Amino acid sequence: MKRRVVITGMGIYSCLGKNLEEVCTSLYEGKSGIVFDPSRKELGFRSGLTAHLEIPNLKGILSRNQRVYMAEQCNYAYAATAEALKNAKIDHDYLVAHEVGLLYGNDSSAGAVMKSIDTMRDKRDTTMIGSGAIFQSMNSTISMNLSCIFKLRGINLTVSGACASGSHAIGLGRMLIQAGLQECVVCGGAQEVNPYSIGSFDGINAFSIRESEPEKASRPFDRDRDGLVPGGGAATVIIESYESAVKRGATVLAEITGYGFSSNGDHISVPNVDGPSRSLQMAIREAGIDIRDIGYVNAHATSTPVGDANEAKAIANVFGSHKPEITSTKSMTGHEMWMAGASEIVYSMLMMKNGFIAPNLNFENPDEDSSKLNIPAVRVNKSFDTFLSNSFGFGGTNSSLIVKNIK
Repeated sequence: MKRRVVITGMGIYSCLGKNLEEVCTSLYEGKSGIVFDPSRKELGFRSGLTAHLEIPNLKGILSRNQRVYMAEQCNYAYAATAEALKNAKIDHDYLVAHEVGLLYGNDSSAGAVMKSIDTMRDKRDTTMIGSGAIFQSMNSTISMNLSCIFKLRGINLTVSGACASGSHAIGLGRMLIQAGLQECVVCGGAQEVNPYSIGSFDGINAFSIRESEPEKASRPFDRDRDGLVPGGGAATVIIESYESAVKRGATVLAEITGYGFSSNGDHISVPNVDGPSRSLQMAIREAGIDIRDIGYVNAHATSTPVGDANEAKAIANVFGSHKPEITSTKSMTGHEMWMAGASEIVYSMLMMKNGFIAPNLNFENPDEDSSKLNIPAVRVNKSFDTFLSNSFGFGGTNSSLIVKNIK
């Protein structure tokens, strides 16, 4: 028998709020975190749209030596992880006494790389780059920093799987616990928000140009969607074996019952229907549940024409006549990329625990595919005990997680 894997803590730092309470309020009120940033236009961006996020000030919380090794996204990840550990009632003494693991999704550190390159070109002296640059510029910047700061002694690994990174981190952490290789794993995902990290996306016309109405720009599943809006921040969940949670007297929030994954094996940037369908089917099969038990689906839907259409087809194919509410919280946050797979678990958990489904903002006109789904444009006050969350990424990587409420 595989061991049960449960969620005992959560933390979030996003454009919807700097903690769980603020984010829950934004979800409930259907508040968008998307703004227009004129500085991006000065850099030659086609779209000046972005999620608004402040870098947390960790001066006085972490030492200067600790801060100098941290890239932008590490700051978000630290804030989210500190909240998650507190939420799980895990303190420093527990971390020192146990081999707690760390799996964090991250697939770029462009801001730090650009800063180093600019210094090298300007100063013509590599010693001016600084001692912290190497630790900021590596993809593993988050896992290396958090493991040292929080004294984590279990697995220490960055999951780099494009926009499914955060979801895969949680799924892989669950597998390690099921196999008896870890008792507790800190899992999550983070995304830098600086323009250097997403300039290439803008260059291939991936972003919405509905700049006159920023809050209406991200339109998942809507017929008039014209591209995604970039976002970011960090989200962390603490997962552990059910036995570990009971032993330390933790509050069990939910159980991760299914993890499905697949590769499209097709085009590098254009998603298909087959890959996501297989990811969904695997998660449902592994959870061992009746599909009618799923009360809500948090869709990957980023507000791109082809991506949303193909996901809608996949969901319709798998769910058939069962039509749970389906929304994309990206209508409020934009696409949080490497963070999204983790943050959308937190968003869905907050909704499940508080008995509502946040609106799919800007869903005004369905298209041929989205008209077959149950997509609410306004908040739905509803209790549900099981949800499914999709995350898909470039290269055709797909991840689906199923989470069941524990009351």
